Amino acid sequence: MTPPMTHGIALQDTPLLDIDPLLDDPDTRIIVCCGSGGVGKTTTAAALGVRAAERGRRAVVLTIDPARRLAQSMGIDLLDNTPRRVDGIKGEGELHAMMLDMKRTFDEIVEAHADPARARAILENPFYESLSAGFAGTQEYMAMEKLGQLRARDEWDLIVVDTPPSRSALDFLDAPKRLGSFLDGKFIKLLMAPAKMGGRAGMKFLNVGMSMMTGTLGKLLGGQLLRDVQTFVAAMDTMFGGFRTRADATYRLLQAPGTAFLVVAAPERDALREAAYFVERLAAEEMPLAGLVLNRVHGSGAARLSAERALAAAENLDEGRIVDQGSGKAGVRDSTGPSPTSPAVESEAESTPEAGSGSDDSHDLAPHPTAQLTAGLLRLHAERMQVLAREQRTRDRFSALHPEVPVAEVAALPGDVHDLSGLRTIGDRLATGGSPAGAA
Repeated sequence: MTPPMTHGIALQDTPLLDIDPLLDDPDTRIIVCCGSGGVGKTTTAAALGVRAAERGRRAVVLTIDPARRLAQSMGIDLLDNTPRRVDGIKGEGELHAMMLDMKRTFDEIVEAHADPARARAILENPFYESLSAGFAGTQEYMAMEKLGQLRARDEWDLIVVDTPPSRSALDFLDAPKRLGSFLDGKFIKLLMAPAKMGGRAGMKFLNVGMSMMTGTLGKLLGGQLLRDVQTFVAAMDTMFGGFRTRADATYRLLQAPGTAFLVVAAPERDALREAAYFVERLAAEEMPLAGLVLNRVHGSGAARLSAERALAAAENLDEGRIVDQGSGKAGVRDSTGPSPTSPAVESEAESTPEAGSGSDDSHDLAPHPTAQLTAGLLRLHAERMQVLAREQRTRDRFSALHPEVPVAEVAALPGDVHDLSGLRTIGDRLATGGSPAGAA
């Protein structure tokens, strides 16, 4: 059984993920950034691409994020299915970036593997339009198709992949096999039967087969859709084996020594639970895991002041037990005079009871604005320290489950990344990622 983890120990004992040697290694040809949605995969992938290029690599970043943040941060008006060069890269390397166009990638596959007449029949088929635009798993499959295309071109020595946002860790790894199984599975073979048999016998066979599968599929889908599917299947018949072959080849490519997976997460319970699941799945599939990138980690320049002490100090300030609030004074102490608690001050106060009608109420005055501001800052610091403690506990739990996984922490930035300079900052923090102290 794993021994209990104590605060601050897990991270210290966890191996640190060293990003620069990974980027510099010429044998590293593919880096895949995976993780749940909203944890910064796209920004991490872009920052890795920029850093790799500025360290001399010829890199391309493939993103599946439909947002335009990446294009804007790289100074490109528009990202599409064609790699576009990023200007402003320092050093001898170069960087290209592209955003997956799922349908266009599917069209390219059809155009590359079918004669013009058959390709036109497929591209104009209504069922193909639906399949290429939104069939479950199509985006993940096309991302892997595009990765295979980029790797085959051998134009870049490093490909950084930003995987599709997904609710399940299974989707990305399973999509190639799932779509390949669909396109050459029993369902497709059943739909192919009428085209091969022809005439009413074929339709009779189709109806019997459909009845055996669902009982009411024909009524649910409608005759026109079934005809569209049948036409699509007939046109795609010669291509089905190619989908399976490429899916298998891509899967082997992901398992190859030149590929490195980076699991990206935020220091939050749900994100790290998903990250742990990714780690376990990658190990089960024998895919090379480089480590965990923990994004948006908070830190403090005054970490030695605990939340409890900060709150206690704030309460003392509110109650006037720290700042002098003598009658009519601004709470400013004369460093050259006697202490407010010295006998001299007490004697003076006792000897002048007629100092004014408001003197008896001097201790009931509201805290001085300086004290109020200081108390507010102390409470903000206490909240920050509570966030740090919560993040530390989540990291400890992950490290207890997977102590062998190297971790790089990226300290939180005060705002979003909008340009190459911001991506360089992320890259710097990735490369030094083990100590977020002082983070914003």
